[in-house]
Amino acid sequence: MVEIELDGQKVSVQEGSMVMHAAEKAGAYIPHFCYHKKLSIAANCRMCLVDVEKAPKPMPACATPVTQGMIVRTKSDKAIKAQQGVMEFLLINHPLDCPICDQGGECQLQDLAVGYGGSKSRYVEEKRVVFHKNVGPLISMEEMSRCIHCTRCVRFGQEIAGQMELGMAHRGEHSEIQTFVGRTVDSELSGNMIDICPVGALTSKPFRYSARTWELSRRKSVSPHDSTGANLVVQVKNHQVLRVVPLENEDVNECWIADRDRFSYEALNSDARLTAPMIKQGGAWKQVDWTIALEYIANGLKTIKADHGAAAIGALASAHSTVEELHLLAQLVRGLGSDNIDHRLRHSDFGNAAPAGNARWLGSSIASLSELDRALVVGSNLRKDHPLFAARLRHAARRGAAVHRIGLSSDDWLMPLAGSLSVAPSGWVQALADVAAAIGAGAPLAGTATAEAQAIAASLQSGRAKAVLLGNAAAEHPQATSLLALAQWIAQQTGASVGYLTADANTVGAQLVKAQPQIDGLNAGQMLSGTALKAAVLLNTDPVLDAANAAGAAKALDAAEMVVVLSPFKSGLEYADVVLPIAPFTETSGSFVNAEGRLQSFVGVVRPLAETRPAWKVLRVLGNLLGLPGFDQDSSEQVREQALGGDLTVRLSNAAGAVTPVAARGEGVERFGNLPIYAADALVRNASSLQLTADGREAATVGLPASLWQQLALKDGDLVRVVQDGGAAQLPARLEAGLPDGVARVPAGLPQTAALGAIFGTLSISKV
Repeated sequence: MVEIELDGQKVSVQEGSMVMHAAEKAGAYIPHFCYHKKLSIAANCRMCLVDVEKAPKPMPACATPVTQGMIVRTKSDKAIKAQQGVMEFLLINHPLDCPICDQGGECQLQDLAVGYGGSKSRYVEEKRVVFHKNVGPLISMEEMSRCIHCTRCVRFGQEIAGQMELGMAHRGEHSEIQTFVGRTVDSELSGNMIDICPVGALTSKPFRYSARTWELSRRKSVSPHDSTGANLVVQVKNHQVLRVVPLENEDVNECWIADRDRFSYEALNSDARLTAPMIKQGGAWKQVDWTIALEYIANGLKTIKADHGAAAIGALASAHSTVEELHLLAQLVRGLGSDNIDHRLRHSDFGNAAPAGNARWLGSSIASLSELDRALVVGSNLRKDHPLFAARLRHAARRGAAVHRIGLSSDDWLMPLAGSLSVAPSGWVQALADVAAAIGAGAPLAGTATAEAQAIAASLQSGRAKAVLLGNAAAEHPQATSLLALAQWIAQQTGASVGYLTADANTVGAQLVKAQPQIDGLNAGQMLSGTALKAAVLLNTDPVLDAANAAGAAKALDAAEMVVVLSPFKSGLEYADVVLPIAPFTETSGSFVNAEGRLQSFVGVVRPLAETRPAWKVLRVLGNLLGLPGFDQDSSEQVREQALGGDLTVRLSNAAGAVTPVAARGEGVERFGNLPIYAADALVRNASSLQLTADGREAATVGLPASLWQQLALKDGDLVRVVQDGGAAQLPARLEAGLPDGVARVPAGLPQTAALGAIFGTLSISKV
């Protein structure tokens, strides 16, 4: 530790720290623009100039290392005069358009100009003008004359997002921040550039001119998308969500959020919202009041139970639903005498489950991902599945961590990888067995210690903090049990943690509240195949888009006598008999349990739209109409206490089952049914700006390996016909050089591929 004197106060800081860090520790504010605690130091705005004793001139606090006995004055005449001089230079070319600037009211330059700016400018020459740029549907760069060249956005792209999409061109007063060769900003974390821009140069395009910041009320919430559980501040005007920004939580999302956390609010105000209960009569939809709709459902469930038995009734739910909603749905189904409930719609191996009431989880804290020395990630498109986890692993890799991957090497994680095994999904089990064989004897499955496997094994056997992480595709894999068992063995031999990245906001919570069969119920795969299901209750899910086998799900739902859909959006109208408008996360209270087992609760920030009702209240009333016990809760807090109660940490388990032999690969092209980032749930599917991004526009394409591309004599823009299980789709093809031979990436979760079968099945492809 080094002790310095800062404005007469003694401060001890770590050796190598900067004066700015000492000021932060002492609670002293030094004005700055380019400095950001999560980014590298640039020292190019010069606003943080301070008076350092014995230094010949003012020094930048952000780039001046502390030394023992240093005396620093931040409020001396010398420091203030230097800061005022810098402010005068910054304002020379800055336009005086605060009244129309979206940053007005929350602008660092505006705030500091009050304290350090002059009452008038001495600059009489013409101000420079920077031509506006179109960089995509999310970020507005239409007033780049406001830019003060702090380069925060450039450094964010390089260091956090892993992709230098913005850079500075030219020199002096001709400097401009821009993309190169006219490209757009396509990072899944790009919206954070808006937050860290200290002026109004980068603003939110969807929010543009919607409201002034002082008109917005602010409410805390939790992201309903991936398993990070990012903390949010939802900003509201006139009972409408107009903006979402991050709430800093160093243990969860730091100060960042993904673009889907930030911009999916557009769906809340879209025409896709369901506003009143509806019943299908004679093939036509008719709006009804809540009493009629709920009585219709209750009578229908009673009739089906009487005619076919309770085992003919089932419920399918999305793990984007809250703990409270899933608990009451499970209670409802079991109260009717059925155990047919599941949230694992994309899974193929249902034997891979934690003991009843326990849950598969990350295996360590989210924050620990940043501190890993070694990591092996299996079956994940990390960047798109978990953008904030990817940012943490990217940070670890930048500090020297060795990150290895087993999966598809055509997925660009935008981080340095120590090794990448590009293996077809059918070969993932064998690839892990090879790594186990390279570690030593006693592995649960025979393998071959290939050179690549030996490199991964040697890496995992070194280092201090290590983890074996299984991605979404590994959890949904037909041999998920074997993958976990092998990962568990490898982790035990190397001293690593093992865990699942987990797919949805409440995947862990769904397991804890037993929203899956416990004794003899049908799992999601069984319910969505054949004709066993006569009544289906669907919560926040459209199985045709969310299931592992879209075509099979459509047939099963068509064969059911009654399908009840609880959703905020107009989904499932082609097969539903009743649709009930339920509140999205901004209009209800509830809880999510994230990947590390952290329980996070939130409240509604706006009143429910039109006739929309919170799902937990709908399920409680439905339970009362059915005469079931245990549906007398008055608040979501009571439901949560009944659902979880007690210490959750003792119920987190990644205990593995037995390894089975590697399954034989079927004939034809092997399908990898990835889930595009903006097709993962109903909110992002209905968010118009997200669908206009590169990820949204290019989702419905077929990725082909070089061998198949050449065999079909394809060129860019050509269409291919994909046939699987009697269904067909016609989609544009693109070359993915990193794909293993015999594998095609055909996305799931899209209407364009809803006629196809299993996401890990085989298919045939021909040129159109």
